[in-house]
Amino acid sequence: MDKLEEIFEMQAALNDDIVRTRNLPEYDMQTWIQKLTLATISELSELIDEVNFKWWKNEKEVNVDNVRDEIVDIVHFVVSMALRSGMSAQELYDRYMAKNKENFDRQHGRSAKPGYTLEK
Repeated sequence: MDKLEEIFEMQAALNDDIVRTRNLPEYDMQTWIQKLTLATISELSELIDEVNFKWWKNEKEVNVDNVRDEIVDIVHFVVSMALRSGMSAQELYDRYMAKNKENFDRQHGRSAKPGYTLEK
């Protein structure tokens, strides 16, 4: 099993365990995505707090370990969203690969999508 598939399996098991042990209702996909998006935003806020974005405060030393932990928390919720939308690890990989190619094409003027032409 590849690493992404393992992450998806582990996250599915965690999600199922949380629903079971906390006696959560089985929300519809839309509600789950809403809840998981809010949780992701919360984790993104925790991440930005770790990297001194508040220019009006004295900077503190960045704790790289905390930064990495927050990134992992974000991955948990992103994978949960993928799972709740019915996306497999393979589909996420395939879609990522296609979008990455498109993003490169946009940056290098090879996309039909308007608005990315480099000014020379």
